[in-house]
Amino acid sequence: MIRLGLTLGDPRGIGPEIAARALHDPRVAGLGVQWRVIGPHGTETAVHEVVGYWAPTGNATVDAAAAGRLAGLAVERAVQLALPGELDGVVTAPIDKAALKAGGYDFPGHTEMLAALAGVPTTMMLASDRLRVVLATTHIALRDVPAAVTRAALVQAIETTRAGLGRDFGIPVPRVALCALNPHAGDHGRFGSEDDDLLAPVARAMDVAGPFPADTVFVRAMRGEFDAVIAPDHDVGMTAIKVARFGSAVNVTLGLPFVRTSPDHGTALDIAGQGVASAESLVKAMETAVEMVRRRQGL
Repeated sequence: MIRLGLTLGDPRGIGPEIAARALHDPRVAGLGVQWRVIGPHGTETAVHEVVGYWAPTGNATVDAAAAGRLAGLAVERAVQLALPGELDGVVTAPIDKAALKAGGYDFPGHTEMLAALAGVPTTMMLASDRLRVVLATTHIALRDVPAAVTRAALVQAIETTRAGLGRDFGIPVPRVALCALNPHAGDHGRFGSEDDDLLAPVARAMDVAGPFPADTVFVRAMRGEFDAVIAPDHDVGMTAIKVARFGSAVNVTLGLPFVRTSPDHGTALDIAGQGVASAESLVKAMETAVEMVRRRQGL
């Protein structure tokens, strides 16, 4: 039987409530998976691996730090179980990045934290039925992007994407495109030279298409021309996937020795506890994790 962990994320957010709803969804119940819920006592979702107790004080600063610490402990425990093979993969509910830092975990997001805990380089991919987007850089300031888009970063993203699409998505020869860094792919140097001097040579050397301007490459991928698009920075890629399929896309961490997926949204603190949060993206993340594990295991 497939064994998957489910972390509850930030207990102030919608993670616990959508986890409870997703676990009772017929689509998830019918997967035949052994779920191990990881998180604190004190939320509406029962847990199997307890990392503490959630008891909000009403002090926003204190509660944020406590929530971030519990969220971080849950991710740590999930990785401790997944690395030796006690879990085949992990599905993570959303965390609050500022709270995570306040709780003692100085990581800008799940992707970077998982890479550090597993000791391997990772790549973030957002996947839906219409579009797959891979991020060459993730949670950094826009002003730092040009320096971070290096040959090494692009090569890693391309190699990890190819391996992940083959192993986890059943695409043995993926068609990968590279999204340009500058408007109109630099327009032959008028709007920047990075696309001509860096991205184009990498694309040729790695046998991928592009670089193509952001205003066309995602449309071409959605029409079926490419299996994945590598975006140079976070917001270009995230905007494309969320416009294409917000609420039903899945965040996949490529490069890990175990499967990891999550929903395509955040903690939604403003609607937490109101009973209106949709579990749809989490359900899709759970279904996707099962599909990925089955492919890895040849099932």
